Amino acid sequence: MGPTLARMQSLKRFLSTSFGSAVTGGLVVLIAGLILIQTGAVDTNDDNAAPVIEPAALARPASNSTQGLTVHDIYQRDADGVAFIRSTIVQKTQSVFGLPQQQSSEATGSGFLIDNDGHILTNAHVVEGAQKVEVQLGDGAEQNAQVVGSDPSSDIALLKVDNTEGANPLPLGDSSKVQVGDPVVAIGNPFALDRTVTSGIVSALQRQIQAPNGFSISDVIQTDAAINPGNSGGPLIDGAGEVIGINSQIESQSGGNEGVGFAVPIKTAADVVSQLENGGQVHQAYLGISGGDITPEIAHALNLPVTQGVLIERVLNGGPADDAGIKGATGQATISGQTFPVGGDIITKVDGKAISGMDDVISAVNGHKPGDEITLTIFSGGQQKDVTVKLGDRPSHVQDSNSSSLP
Repeated sequence: MGPTLARMQSLKRFLSTSFGSAVTGGLVVLIAGLILIQTGAVDTNDDNAAPVIEPAALARPASNSTQGLTVHDIYQRDADGVAFIRSTIVQKTQSVFGLPQQQSSEATGSGFLIDNDGHILTNAHVVEGAQKVEVQLGDGAEQNAQVVGSDPSSDIALLKVDNTEGANPLPLGDSSKVQVGDPVVAIGNPFALDRTVTSGIVSALQRQIQAPNGFSISDVIQTDAAINPGNSGGPLIDGAGEVIGINSQIESQSGGNEGVGFAVPIKTAADVVSQLENGGQVHQAYLGISGGDITPEIAHALNLPVTQGVLIERVLNGGPADDAGIKGATGQATISGQTFPVGGDIITKVDGKAISGMDDVISAVNGHKPGDEITLTIFSGGQQKDVTVKLGDRPSHVQDSNSSSLP
């Protein structure tokens, strides 16, 4: 993690449509270098249990989406509950004489109040490595905030402050009902310009982005609402004035907004917060493989037995897939200047359902808990077979730094 959210870093993300292709992007302090996108997502815990942040949705009555709130209406209603977050980061360095010293830096970001008890949602990377976190709500003064818990795998953190006077919790929406083309509003603190509002639409759904610890976040909302450094952790709000996502990343070649932003869905945040509140740790299932999509063109070029699925590139040593005997690539083939892994197993189905690519594998794993078993239909050594894999509990960070992609 870099020391400040005010400086944009490049984030490369593996594109599942072809091996090794990547785009630049990411918002603020996200890891650079090799891409490691690993399968797994938030443990949904008990689907019948009310998440801890549900009371926030009841703190104020939700608007009827048919009312057609204007951007001004939404801003007037929700802006005072959007937090300005300042993190003080102290890093140990060496002086020019080789002596140990400490260097202090500051990072700024956004968040939003979710209940009257002072709980605030933000991105994990906003408070990563912070020695001190301060929050300003509404027109109040900055106050110290406690980091209740943080989950780098979903890029979600939960803070708590003592004073919420003058700030109302934002009502939470249902991110599962969001549709492409829906109007949205983003409120945050880009470049430390507090409570800035921008608007746009939902550009796409079910995107995958890389979390700060190298795993993948699924079902992400893409928007063209302007998002810049400092918007991290702020709310993405629908036309009814309800939060449907947490603004987390952008894709950009310039380092600034180019109309491609990503928000972690509020459903994911609800699942994570319920675990953070009840013990501070988030348990998530993971499979431990890397790979990419098979297209008819790739299948023809590599003479594969199927025209869609996932060609496994690498199997994480000691991970669930490795324990189940799944094999990664044994070599590489270069076709038209592009390198592909060859010799590894091919996944065609998960739990009997045909998959079109890695996103389907990720989504399937996301729907399970650590310890659950899934059945992978694979081609291995020219033979099709079913393999049962017991999903593991995701480690805190990607362990295989040599892999270019780990879903």
